[in-house]
This record gives sequence, C-alpha cells and structure tokens, in this order.
Amino acid sequence: MPNIVISDTSCLIVLEKINELTLLQKIYKEVLTTPEIANEFKKPLPGWIKITSPQSKSVQNELESRLDIGEASAIALGLETPDCTIVLDDLKARKIAESLKLNFTGILGIIVKAKQSNLISAVKPILQKLHQAGLRFSEEVEQDILKQAKE
Repeated sequence: MPNIVISDTSCLIVLEKINELTLLQKIYKEVLTTPEIANEFKKPLPGWIKITSPQSKSVQNELESRLDIGEASAIALGLETPDCTIVLDDLKARKIAESLKLNFTGILGIIVKAKQSNLISAVKPILQKLHQAGLRFSEEVEQDILKQAKE
C-alpha cells in the first residue's frame, strides 16, 4: 500500500462531515492535497495535510478540459508523486486515473482499509453515517464493502 495519499475535495468534505477526517492521517504516512482542493474545501485544513501544487501546469490544464479543477489538480499531482494513491470518487476521474496507470481509491476504500488496519471496529456504522451525510452508493456496493471488511 502506498504511503502517500492525495485527497480530492469530496473525500475531505465527507470525512470531515462524519468526523472521520483523521482516518487519512492514521492510514497514510503523508496526506497531500492541492491549493485548488484546499480552496474548494472552504475551511482551514488540519496542519497534517500538506498543500502541494503540481509542477506541470500544462498537464493540469489539459486534465481540466475533462475534469473539474480539483480532480484535475489531484491527478496531475499524482502523476508527479511516486508511490501514491489518489482518493477519487467521481467515475470519470477514476477512469482517467486508471488510463494513466495511477493508484486510486475512494471514500469506501478508505473505510475498508481503516477496518483492515484495526483503526475502526466496524464498517457498518460508518456506512450509515456516510448515507446520512448524503453519500450515495447502492445496496450492492454496500454489501461488497461489508464483505471486504469481513462483516
């Protein structure tokens, strides 16, 4: 598992909304985001989240023609950051990351990883909090997540 995670905006917003933002810090040695994502978050980020700009603005600009600015900046930074995982929940962004051979996960993947790392005792209560926070996922996806978490 990569030691560096690059978070997009939706991950930060949703995990903060359910009071689980620190899971990122507990799972990964380094948590990065971009200035664009920090701006979209609209609140001060914890000091343990490092704000870093991708060096190649041309790559980011090209990605912005297909994605929103936050996802584009996260993928651009991911291309420059060896051994990282990018947190992306948007299907289009995930497909682009996959085509670029980047490692990625989503909020649900982070929750499973937290359970596998014994950082949380159960996934189901967190899935309920995610539903209450407005994150939508199917019953089939929920069952798959519970199976991965051995619940």
